[in-house]
Amino acid sequence: MAVSPPSQRLSLPVALSFASTALPIAAIGLVMGVYLPRFFAGHLGLSMVAVGAAITIVRLLDLAVDPLLGMAMDRTTSRWGRYRPWLVVGAPLVMASVYMLFMADTGVSEGFVIGWLLVLYLGISIVTLAQAAWGAALATDYNDRSRVYGVISAVGVIGAVLILVVQLAVKGSFADSVHAMGWFCIVLLPITVTLCIWISPERVAPKTTGEHASFSDYWKLITRPEMMRLILADFVMALGPGTTAALYLFFFHDARGYTGPQTSILLMFYIAAGLAGAIFWSWLAQKMGKHRTLMLTSVCYAFTQSALMIIPKATMALAIPGMFAVGFVSSAFVLIVRAMVADVADEVRLETGEERAGLLYALVTTTQKIGGAITVGISFTVLGMVGYNASEGAVNTPEAIRGLELCYVFAPIILVFVGGACFIGWKLDAARHGEVRRQLDLRDALAAEAGVLATNSGVSLPDAKA
Repeated sequence: MAVSPPSQRLSLPVALSFASTALPIAAIGLVMGVYLPRFFAGHLGLSMVAVGAAITIVRLLDLAVDPLLGMAMDRTTSRWGRYRPWLVVGAPLVMASVYMLFMADTGVSEGFVIGWLLVLYLGISIVTLAQAAWGAALATDYNDRSRVYGVISAVGVIGAVLILVVQLAVKGSFADSVHAMGWFCIVLLPITVTLCIWISPERVAPKTTGEHASFSDYWKLITRPEMMRLILADFVMALGPGTTAALYLFFFHDARGYTGPQTSILLMFYIAAGLAGAIFWSWLAQKMGKHRTLMLTSVCYAFTQSALMIIPKATMALAIPGMFAVGFVSSAFVLIVRAMVADVADEVRLETGEERAGLLYALVTTTQKIGGAITVGISFTVLGMVGYNASEGAVNTPEAIRGLELCYVFAPIILVFVGGACFIGWKLDAARHGEVRRQLDLRDALAAEAGVLATNSGVSLPDAKA
């Protein structure tokens, strides 16, 4: 398979093939965040507290998984590459757990849900972490990273839109639509993983030391000022919109008076806006810098999210552009943070001589899991405390509806503002990263020449850090 030279701009076909696995993973994530909580509470008969507790328990148990996976990926060597084998391992886990959860019927226990959610999160962690770390090695240029992670985000949006089309096309019950969405993901995942590993090149950076990092070395990575900022920003920027995902159906159906099909249509516009948003924000990040773009989007998010309360109830003509605006803005958060982590990974490799992209991406994906655990657990608990009833056909009090509105609209704004503030005074901009890449490319070229010399003459040159 081909090897891409340093700092080469990836062609669009290669970028699309690499990003293809984001399509089913994003579809699964949408169903998990929006439809599965209601499926568990409404169809399977689990209580709101039980559903919130199950998801919280799983995500708390899952917290240690990503750093361990990151360490393992950073140390992986095979003739297939560093990240391809992990995609092959993760895909079957996702497929099996999607089948067990999405096809579940009444009578399953909370333990059943917890067990298969653990398998599902493990599989998704493997696939998403392998792709994110692979992307850091695949796109080495500061601006091309914004473009490539923008393509990944755009492909994920397409997957989310397609799963909504599947949901709308099913004329049966709510459970029937969840079953259909499950089969869609199960069929699509192996196709996209095969496309990714067959077409995408993988360039493994040469090592300048032969040592494995200790836990103290990993702690130094976590406490780097840049990573601490990115971890906090990723946490709160995932926590904010994550709150809205779990409460979306309840908010728009019960609080704002939209029908089931209308809520799906609104969600489709929200998701579809991410396609335009991914293209726009990745372009803007190349023009004004990634950190400045994130600060701008945090302010824009506050305006668009607040506007949802101004829109009159059950008014599709105004709700559609409102949801499109929120989706357009919030699409910037994940893709730009992921691109910035790749920049930090380059700086770390320059200083240490070791690849740590897997672990660094594990740190930010772990923050998203913490955020997910907090949002579902706390939101569902608060709704239960104010007397909100999630059962189909239930009639809720005005106080319960008001609590639902406050949780959905205003809590995310504060969190996203904190995330934008994390990038005030950010130093690793395009100029600094360009110098880092120049030194890395020079050192990698020297390492390659030393390898050729050792092979042809038997003379080995000592390792050196640039």
